[in-house]
Amino acid sequence: MIYYLSIGANLGEREKTIDQAVSLLNSEVGLVIARSKFFYSAPVGFDSPNEFCNVCVKLTSELPPQRVLYITQDIERALGRTEKTATPGTYHDREIDIDLLMAFDMPADSKDFPLFPVCVNSKRLTLPHPRMDERDFVKIPLSEIFPFS
Repeated sequence: MIYYLSIGANLGEREKTIDQAVSLLNSEVGLVIARSKFFYSAPVGFDSPNEFCNVCVKLTSELPPQRVLYITQDIERALGRTEKTATPGTYHDREIDIDLLMAFDMPADSKDFPLFPVCVNSKRLTLPHPRMDERDFVKIPLSEIFPFS
């Protein structure tokens, strides 16, 4: 599988925390094969004096999407995230946030293409991410590593 993820933080040592998250993804989920530059922006959906830092990563993994979700949530907790957004559209400052954006299945006999989009629509996970096209803090870094954005 090929996964695209967004990682952001607006509390603490943002860049260091994001680097730690990327390292943990690389060791616990799969091989990180591309990473965007840091992208800085004001919070979206809430007021805060704390600017966000975001990156997007591309990784390969043998794990299914639900398992990747659980591991990313464990990584968030390990890096200090104590509160998840309980109500959609209600946002707050955070030490780290890792969102699965897209997943693609790749045939075993193919190194690059064709990739087949994976769609998930469950209570805990929706792929592709339903709001990624609305957010510059996702679209801009993702455009650095996603071939068709």
